[in-house]
Amino acid sequence: MLLPIHPANPDPRKIAQVVDCLRKGGIIVYPTDTVYSMGCDMLNHKALERLAQIKQIKLEKANFSLICHDLSNLTEYSKQLNNPVFKLMRNSLPGPYTFILEASKAIPKIFSDRKKTVGIRVPDNNIPRAIVEALGNPIVSTSVHDDDTILEYTTDAELIFEKMHKSVDLVIDGGPSGFEVSTIIDCTNDDIRLVRQGKGPVDFL
Repeated sequence: MLLPIHPANPDPRKIAQVVDCLRKGGIIVYPTDTVYSMGCDMLNHKALERLAQIKQIKLEKANFSLICHDLSNLTEYSKQLNNPVFKLMRNSLPGPYTFILEASKAIPKIFSDRKKTVGIRVPDNNIPRAIVEALGNPIVSTSVHDDDTILEYTTDAELIFEKMHKSVDLVIDGGPSGFEVSTIIDCTNDDIRLVRQGKGPVDFL
């Protein structure tokens, strides 16, 4: 199903439709402030396995991120943030950044392994944040593209739907995306480290 949702003012009825799909174990494609991503309900293990299968990787090896609604939403899934990291995140989120943090005890239960770190995003896009807020917990997320290669179809929801409608349950059309991936910042050690330069300035590091 291809579902248009306005990025500036998402229709609550359409958001509820997306949430219903997620709660039933559905895989969705949705826009972010970088590229289109695939996601599922963090609490649905069968959906997590299916998401890993679509990406052709084992779930325990997957470097999926969590999409959170805001900073308070993410504290449950990461260990206590020190002041420099919290300040950095507060000043840059919502935004096109993935922060690698020490995982709380809630994370291994989700991924069924001994995962010690987790990537967390709060995108500067109203659609995914509205979905997470209505769902009541983060969604597990991975980019539609493979590795760092951004193909033309991955920026257009209609083209994504044509290519992936047999693999996923719902594709949200929130308008065209850009070609830049998120910037990844590792905050698991005392020295905050840039892992990948993507969209968004890093002069604050």
